[in-house]
Amino acid sequence: MSEPKPPTPTPGDTYKGWLFKWTNYIKGYQRRWFVLSNGLLSYYRTQAEMGHTCRGTINLATANIAVEDSCNFVISNGGAQTYHLKASSEVERQRWITALELAKAKAVRMQAESDDSGDDCPAVPPTSGQGGGCRNSEVQSTLRTLSSKVEDLTTCNDLIVKHGSALQRSLSELEGIRVGADMGEKIRQVTERATLFRITSNAMINACRDFLSLAQNHSKRWQKALQTERDQRIRLEETLEQLAKQHNHLERAFRGATVLPSSFSNPTLGSKGGVTGKGDASDEDDDNEFFDAMEDPAEFITVPADPKYHRRSGSNVSGLSSEIGMDDQSVNFDELSLASNPESPQPLELEPVRQRRTRIPDKPNYYLNLWSIMKNCIGKELSKIPMPVNFNEPLSMLQRLSEDLEYYELLDKAAKCQNSLEQMCYVAAFTVSSYSTTVHRTGKPFNPLLGETFELDRLRECGYRSLCEQVSHHPPAAAHHAVSEKGWTLRQEIALASKFRGKYLSIMPLGSIQCLFDKSNNHYSWKKVTTTVHNIIVGKLWIDQSGEIDVVNHKTGDRCHLKFAPYSYFSRDVPRKVTGVVTDKDGKAHYVLSGTWDEKMEFSRIMQSSKGENGTEGKQRTVYQTLKAKEIWRKNPLP
Repeated sequence: MSEPKPPTPTPGDTYKGWLFKWTNYIKGYQRRWFVLSNGLLSYYRTQAEMGHTCRGTINLATANIAVEDSCNFVISNGGAQTYHLKASSEVERQRWITALELAKAKAVRMQAESDDSGDDCPAVPPTSGQGGGCRNSEVQSTLRTLSSKVEDLTTCNDLIVKHGSALQRSLSELEGIRVGADMGEKIRQVTERATLFRITSNAMINACRDFLSLAQNHSKRWQKALQTERDQRIRLEETLEQLAKQHNHLERAFRGATVLPSSFSNPTLGSKGGVTGKGDASDEDDDNEFFDAMEDPAEFITVPADPKYHRRSGSNVSGLSSEIGMDDQSVNFDELSLASNPESPQPLELEPVRQRRTRIPDKPNYYLNLWSIMKNCIGKELSKIPMPVNFNEPLSMLQRLSEDLEYYELLDKAAKCQNSLEQMCYVAAFTVSSYSTTVHRTGKPFNPLLGETFELDRLRECGYRSLCEQVSHHPPAAAHHAVSEKGWTLRQEIALASKFRGKYLSIMPLGSIQCLFDKSNNHYSWKKVTTTVHNIIVGKLWIDQSGEIDVVNHKTGDRCHLKFAPYSYFSRDVPRKVTGVVTDKDGKAHYVLSGTWDEKMEFSRIMQSSKGENGTEGKQRTVYQTLKAKEIWRKNPLP
């Protein structure tokens, strides 16, 4: 039974047919049913399997198509998928090659458009009403279809040039051969080349016909839509012109109504002559109008005017004064009344009392489907995760960085220390104090713009000034510089490397922090520990700090090793525990620090040290005999 002849491949159509696929050395080539659709080439054992079982699929956007001989060709994506295929004839093979190349070009184009739309995110211009939005959507869809057809024409043109060159070479060879045994073979090759050229030309003709038909169908509709937009623009311009004329007329009428008369027939002021009135006193009196109480000329009352009907800018006031021409002769009615009547009561000023709120409202409880947001963000950096605004706190990262100076008194005390080891204790306590406000603050600060700065000037009350600047956007990085009158300078560069692990979020601060003291020339440096946000998906959010910090004095060689213990449900230690030992350049311990990073820190001087039992990790512990511990830092109560 003869099989139907496959149609000529058309750009954008689904192409189906039988091909022989190489399976293994035992079975060799086996007959399979192949389907080409939407840039994907799939195959089945029979046509009946199309509804339930697919034996394999390869994406043509990343595939390579190579021709081996007159009937064989190979499709490979550079990985584990490689299809060795064979057609029944060279003409059939060329039909498949043409269809595959067209589908690959279209798949590559669609993938590029998808990447561009994801990176650029172009804003859709606002439309007036639902009809405008529908028209805009229809026009965009038509433009995309036409662009697709143009790309198909370009692909077909490349194929025609390719096959036309091959046909031209065959014709040239045919002209140069002698009539003999080679004549039949050359004629057969030319016939096949001509057939391939005809197939490709038919595809080109079909694509041109589709493009022309689509363009003609939408030409009249676009002209009508364009004329409608022109008419609407003309009507809008006429409406705006009428509104401008009405506004100008109302403004002139308003000015004429608010100008007070040039003279008043007041019995009290009659002997002094006429009094010149002034339309506007100053910008500060814009909300008050002064009226003369005609029944009792000895009393005046200030009545607040409605701001909705009485509001003038500074330029309006100056213009009004120039029109009246009596700036120098104007007199305040209240002052004149009090001068003529010394025993008259003071004017009653009725001003609205501005009341400010005393507490911030509670955070609204918004329902969020976190999994729909987080499922595609596992393994990404925090700066590249599109987080909802409900997760943010109304501060920028630069402001959060400036909060490290909340306990600046520790550096002030350190600047007064004569002993470098004792000074190290205060610097170490300052490093721990920067984490005190993070225990309850699960909100993410906003990312600053590139070049954005935050200046904090507390020179009068605290004696220091601070400046932060965002110096890099991707990856985000900030620089911080603070100078104090007490003799210390702090500078730090912070860049965040974050990873979302599904159940928790890890934030690893990069960069170093430097602290210099002017009097002793001691130079300290350290780095921050890792911050972990738990229960991202389910449960209540909570934050933990874990890791180790080495505070180093580069001048004397002193060192303080701080250890932030991670929280554990099975540990008997105090939660959020921090321990540290201050040693000199020879490694001898002098001070011990202990406490928690969310409450307080204490330090005590070491009198004697000895080796103890082995710990859980096999290391020998050191036992210190110390004096009574002193509190070096305690967290301030929250407002």
